[in-house]
Amino acid sequence: MVQSMAPDAEAAAQPASSEMAKSGPVVIELFTSQGCSSCPPADALFEEIAERPDVIALALHVDYWDYLGWKDPFGKPEFTARQKAYALAAGERTVYTPQMIVEGREALVGPQRNDLIAAIAREVEEAAQVDLTITGQGGRYEVSLRPVDGAGEPAVVQVVRYQPRATVDILRGENAGRTVIYSNIVTSWRAVADWDGKTPTRLSIELEGDSPAVLIVQAAREGHSMPLPGPILAAGRLD
Repeated sequence: MVQSMAPDAEAAAQPASSEMAKSGPVVIELFTSQGCSSCPPADALFEEIAERPDVIALALHVDYWDYLGWKDPFGKPEFTARQKAYALAAGERTVYTPQMIVEGREALVGPQRNDLIAAIAREVEEAAQVDLTITGQGGRYEVSLRPVDGAGEPAVVQVVRYQPRATVDILRGENAGRTVIYSNIVTSWRAVADWDGKTPTRLSIELEGDSPAVLIVQAAREGHSMPLPGPILAAGRLD
């Protein structure tokens, strides 16, 4: 629950440097499915990368492979819709699994380890666009947002909850007979506030339950019928 969103006068009074280095973790979204025979190697690579402290790794299970004989219990139509929105934003007409999106801007299909490591390194070198500060604990958090150069772009603030780990015996479909370990399985991804990207702002957030959560600030790009996901501007863990 979002309690309030208000201008942050204290942050507004502090100058920001346009040379500020990226300080937050790199967000990696894996679009995968238990019904996709090409996905287990990517799931294993994702499990490895998810251990890195400088990465927020989030697995979104899509539902468009369910017709092959095995319904992915983690699959949600809203995750399929998110992947399709990324494709629209990039001018693509087709979606693929496995696919990883790095920081909302670089798409890697069936990625190899070296390609993913290189993509993460490129994002680490990117200058920070938003100064994000998160304080609090026990489900109550205060979030401060401030554009680094004072001229940001419209963004949406999102809270993502996930299940850290699951081991699944797949009984039917393309992966029948395989036991696969899944990491950081997204259970919900919801927008909690819109931000103009320019006004230093404070946001109060309350969470229920024990599942881990992260906060993501993502540029919202104009689409024909709905906003499309742009680059991820900042992210942090709600510990």
